[in-house]
Order: sequence, then structure tokens, then C-alpha cells
Amino acid sequence: MKAPEIPQDEDRRLQTLRALDVLDTPAEERFDRLTRMAKRIFRVPIALVSLIDENRQWFKSCDGLGAAETPRDISFCGHAILGDDIFVIPDAAGDSRFADNPLVLGAPHIRFYAGCPLRAFNGQKLGTLCIIDQQPRSFDPDDAQTLRDLAAMVEAELAAFQLATLDELTRILNRRGFMLLAQHSLNTCARQGEPAALAFIDLDKFKPINDAFGHAEGDFALTVCADLLKRSFRNSDLFARLGGDEFVVLLTHTSRESAEGVMAKFAQAVEAHNREVDRGYDIAFSCGIVSFDPARHTSIEALLAEGDALMYEVKLAKSTGGS
Repeated sequence: MKAPEIPQDEDRRLQTLRALDVLDTPAEERFDRLTRMAKRIFRVPIALVSLIDENRQWFKSCDGLGAAETPRDISFCGHAILGDDIFVIPDAAGDSRFADNPLVLGAPHIRFYAGCPLRAFNGQKLGTLCIIDQQPRSFDPDDAQTLRDLAAMVEAELAAFQLATLDELTRILNRRGFMLLAQHSLNTCARQGEPAALAFIDLDKFKPINDAFGHAEGDFALTVCADLLKRSFRNSDLFARLGGDEFVVLLTHTSRESAEGVMAKFAQAVEAHNREVDRGYDIAFSCGIVSFDPARHTSIEALLAEGDALMYEVKLAKSTGGS
């Protein structure tokens, strides 16, 4: 048996999946309707909406299978998310990667499998819409297009989850999405004894931009800030727009000193943008950086509050210093 490989961008993929806040949620008719359609159209006994997290494939919708999840290392869907198109196994018993797989030798006795990757807005593959038969069978181009069409409908339903955690303007995490993911990251750092740091960012003199140039220009400045955050930080870092002109970055496996260095590079990126783009104003920001202390920061809210307070001190110093 060949266990599925881990995607190169696994950290970002898992971040995207967790941000949906869909894992372990109850069954929903909007997904069950699509697996029923797939099962009926292809005349198969099993159709699934399968989402892949660190150690398992979990079924948001499951028609024809009693299990709610199976281990990732024996999953067919774990292989399917490695490719860009439908992953098809016409006869698992004759395929060296799967012939001795427990899901082939035992229940549900998979012989045929076809899984279409499900993508999030950012292109990350979260899982599959898959169909399973207990008999070998062929799969022609028309079948493939039909499965793609059904998978697109599943993606549209998953998008509703994602819209709830994305900032509509900047397309980065909103407060809700950040709080969900950041708490998970902090719990992991605390458990493993790893450092983390949070940078609370507030744009300087943002109201005058809106007043002098209009709200559309203010929205442009916010979008620029978000784009610079995307380019300046690692895939494993969490960055979000908390609301208004406030942004935040959580840097895991990072000391405060290292975080200060990263924020200095971000400041350089902002300055480079100001030099390159003359829109009548400069983007500037104040930032409070705090090191995560599990004993003191028992929640992400506590860490945010300290970062906010430190940022305010920096902004106040600028104001009293005449800058």
C-alpha cells in the first residue's frame, strides 16, 4: 500500500481548511443533496464530500457509507488532492498502490474510485467530491465533466463558509477567521513549547486619507496594506484585518526579536510602495509587538489586548513627538 504524500503547501492548506470552521459540523441538506445526485447520476453505492485534515479524511456528506471519517494514510482522497484534476482508479485490486489497502481488502471494499479536488478561493485543495463502487468500471470524458460540474457546486457551498471568515474588501482573514485559527495555533505552540509573537498594526492618519481623497481611496490603501502583508510574511503566519484600519499578524515559531526584524522588513516594503506610487499621501502604521506567554495569555483575546495597548503607546509617542 502507498500512503498519500503530503502537499508542499500543507501548512497553508490546513490554515485554509481550519478557517472554514466546517470540520465536525452536522450534516447539511445542501451538501447531502449533491452526494445524492452524484450517487444517482453515476449509479454507484457511495458518494462523499471528503475533507482532509492532518490525520484523517472527514466526511461533510456521506451517502452509502456508515463511517464519519477514516485515517488519512489509507485514504484515496489524500492522493486525489495532490493533483489538479480528477483522480481515477478503475480497479483498485489491480493497482499496486491500493491492492492491499484496508479499504479495498475490507469494508467498504473499494474497487473503483473517482475523486475531484475541491478548491478554496485561494486555490488550496481541501478535499474531494468522490464516488466509489465495489466493482471495477470505466470513466469516460463525459463522466469526468459531470463530476467536475458537481464538484463546482460543492465548492460554491464551501465558499459560504469561507465568506464568513474572509474580509470582503481585502480578501484576507477577518476577525472571526483570525480568532478561530489563532487560538488553534497558540494551543499548538503552548503544547509544544514553541515561541510565538503577535504584531498589532494600526494605520496612521487613515481618516485624513478618507476625508481628503474619498472612501474609495481609503479602501485602496487598506487593500495595499493587505497585499503587502501577503508578500511579507510566511505561509505559516496568520494575518488578518480586524476591522477599520486595524490589522494583525501572528507569527508562530518566532521570538519577539525575530518578529521585530520581520516587521522592520514589512516597514521597508511599505516605504518602497510609497516611493513607487504617488497618490498624494503615504501609507504609515504603528505597531505593537508582544511575545506569547502561555501563563499570561490564556486566550487569543488576552494576546490581542496586550498588542493593542502596546500599539497605542507607540502611536501616542509619535503624536507627542510631533511626527
